[in-house]
Amino acid sequence: MAAEIITVTTPELLQQGLDIRKKVFVEEQNVPLDLEVDEFDTISDDVHHLLVQDENGDYVATGRLIYYNNDTAKMQRIAVLKEHRQGGYGRILLMALENRARELGLAYALLDAQCQAEGFYAKLGYETISKEPFDDAGIPHVRMKKTL
Repeated sequence: MAAEIITVTTPELLQQGLDIRKKVFVEEQNVPLDLEVDEFDTISDDVHHLLVQDENGDYVATGRLIYYNNDTAKMQRIAVLKEHRQGGYGRILLMALENRARELGLAYALLDAQCQAEGFYAKLGYETISKEPFDDAGIPHVRMKKTL
């Protein structure tokens, strides 16, 4: 499987990521659009959006990294289009986000995983640190952390 990591640097690329998130979170999972899109959906030095492009040139996954604190990145809005979920793109995307966090000098990655995806993140080295699941946009989540 060939995949290319694209750093979002233009409004057009940002829109590609937002389109993927809309399909996954809003259309599939019924997250209200006003909860899905937020103040971090901009191009800035404080947020790092990535896209994964497949061998056909299609954008199939997206995610973003924000600064959680001085040594921790928070991985957010990780989404892979349904028809590409078994293709390894989620793993590729997360590894790219982790590499970006290391490049930024951060030591830890934090994320709020949907409970149904907890096993996926655990296989990639994330440990659940929340005591109980919590609700985010009507979906049960757990907080997970990894040393980079």
